[in-house]
Amino acid sequence: MKQIIILFLSVIISSSLFGQTNRSSSKQEEKLYPTRETVSRYHNNWTQKHYPQRISAFMKDPLEEGDIVFIGNSITEKGKDWSDKFGIPHIRNRGISGDVTDGVLKRLDEVIYYKPEAVFILIGINDLFSIHHDADNRHQLVYDKIVPSDKYVARNILRIAKEIRHKSPGTKVFVQTLLPTRRDYLKEDILFVNKWIKKNESKGFYKVIDLYSHFVDENGDLKKELTIDGVHLSASGYEKWVNLEKPSIQEIAKEHK
Repeated sequence: MKQIIILFLSVIISSSLFGQTNRSSSKQEEKLYPTRETVSRYHNNWTQKHYPQRISAFMKDPLEEGDIVFIGNSITEKGKDWSDKFGIPHIRNRGISGDVTDGVLKRLDEVIYYKPEAVFILIGINDLFSIHHDADNRHQLVYDKIVPSDKYVARNILRIAKEIRHKSPGTKVFVQTLLPTRRDYLKEDILFVNKWIKKNESKGFYKVIDLYSHFVDENGDLKKELTIDGVHLSASGYEKWVNLEKPSIQEIAKEHK
């Protein structure tokens, strides 16, 4: 009888300790995400509301170790289920519509903590829109502050890649060149950022996937059939993107098995 009581007490104590460990782990994981008040000063008025909503969704469906992560803005978010697109499991969508390079830097802790197999980065076009926000009144988006320069954007992209590479050295990092748009005032800035991305590949923090050259027409614009509004991609645009990256994704998935 005495042995039974001791065994019973041991089970209760173990269960209690196990529960405390779980709660501690949960709190630790919560710290991986920006708080509701953490938005970038460069987010436009709409994104300042959408960014915390997406972060809340990420918290409810956290990454898992060994995932392949697509991180970016609306072009990534609107891709929806990337696993379905590639026909490969564990490809996670970490796109936030309206996000900028500064916003991505604020939410890298989750990505780094879970040590993904690979990260594909496509970010920067909203930063450039911010520089020229008065040039396109149709968007009617109010920016709290103007992004300093195209050089600031390019440096931030490099910083994102370096941070992932240094803190999760087993993660393969791919930086995708910015897609062209059908907005003339963005052309030079896009070319500058893409040149910077290609130039710094030699530092070894990431590999470049040159989306731009496959999506641009003879006038330097995003091909009409690949876009719905001159910036965002059509179904054909996403299909082209997937076909371009499928060999890389398949190779990563094969290595992970």
